[in-house]
Amino acid sequence: MEARVKLLGHPLHQMLIVLPLGILAGAVIFDVIHLLAGGAQWALIAYWLIPVGVVGALLAALFGLADWTRIPRGTRAKRVGAVHGVGNVGVVVLFAASWLLRRGPGIGDPGTPAILLAFAGGGLSLLTGWLGGELVNRMGVGVDEDAHLDAPSSLSGRPAMQRVAGERTA
Repeated sequence: MEARVKLLGHPLHQMLIVLPLGILAGAVIFDVIHLLAGGAQWALIAYWLIPVGVVGALLAALFGLADWTRIPRGTRAKRVGAVHGVGNVGVVVLFAASWLLRRGPGIGDPGTPAILLAFAGGGLSLLTGWLGGELVNRMGVGVDEDAHLDAPSSLSGRPAMQRVAGERTA
């Protein structure tokens, strides 16, 4: 099942999720550094990473929702996609709540609840990321229908199944 929204022939949702996932993971890593080494600068970095990651995740979610609406009803992919999406809403809520708890005097030294919410969001993102991988790699969601190892470049304007003289056959 091909993605609904593409940029230069590639699914936009799959391109966009990388940035917020990395940014939010970075926030968790800087929280860990803060806990181990101390220093307000590490907590401050995590504080500013969280809203950037949340905004990026919300943008990616719009395109993920567009792709999800194309998945046929009654399929395992539709159910897994729903759990993936709802789980990612949970990730965003957990990180947003962590960010709100850090505001004010807690920016340089967030309390335990703020850090635990970020850790929970990071943990949940591992599960939802795995579900996204399941959708793409196991169920073929967002993959060109005729994809193959010798498909022409997405920039060529030719469909994946079209072959030209001199190309190997599958």
